[in-house]
Amino acid sequence: MQLLVISGGRHPYAESTPILGDFLSAAGYDLSITEDASILANATEMREYDALIFNTRRENLPDFGDLTLSQAEQDGLKQFIRSGKGFICLHIGTCIPDAWPEFHDITGGGWITGSSFHPPYGEFTVNISNPAHPGVRGISDFTINDELYMGLAFRDDNDVFITANADEGTHPWGPQRQPAYMPAGTFPLGWTRQYGDGNVFVLLLGHDARSFQTPGFQKLVLNGADWVTAG
Repeated sequence: MQLLVISGGRHPYAESTPILGDFLSAAGYDLSITEDASILANATEMREYDALIFNTRRENLPDFGDLTLSQAEQDGLKQFIRSGKGFICLHIGTCIPDAWPEFHDITGGGWITGSSFHPPYGEFTVNISNPAHPGVRGISDFTINDELYMGLAFRDDNDVFITANADEGTHPWGPQRQPAYMPAGTFPLGWTRQYGDGNVFVLLLGHDARSFQTPGFQKLVLNGADWVTAG
């Protein structure tokens, strides 16, 4: 199976993407890694791949420039998945660009800059909420050091397979690190959905190298790669 990984943006991708590449390659996947999203607009090149993985933040951000997808790249991504190819979207790869609100039609939701939030990076338990789901094959509840996303966009037709619980608290947030109340609850961490004829696998975990080195995280991604490329 041929996988294309698109990386880059405001997150520690220089440390996480090489780990991603290593464990996917060790599992027998052939992959290409790039930070240049222009390939999405090239239908001939994209046909070579069975699935696309977003370990990237595609926004217009200070110090990183405008990484939002062009119209041609957006159209190419949509056509790739609709045609029956797979899509895995990791962590803040779900972030919805201002210029492309329809992106969440593909992902089923995710991060919204300016309204989503999370407690400080730290350890929490990932709970298997749907043991029959192929995304959690061979996985039991596990702990991870990561960010627990809250305040997300979320579609009702998502098939959630992992969650995490959090207590209420007040934590520093935003550019000025002002105290912000964060609610208690059970929060989705991973789900699947269809977009056209394609399989979409969303995993909100995966902030940094420590997260990517967690065996449970790696198994989730490998299960996702198997599922999105299944015939």
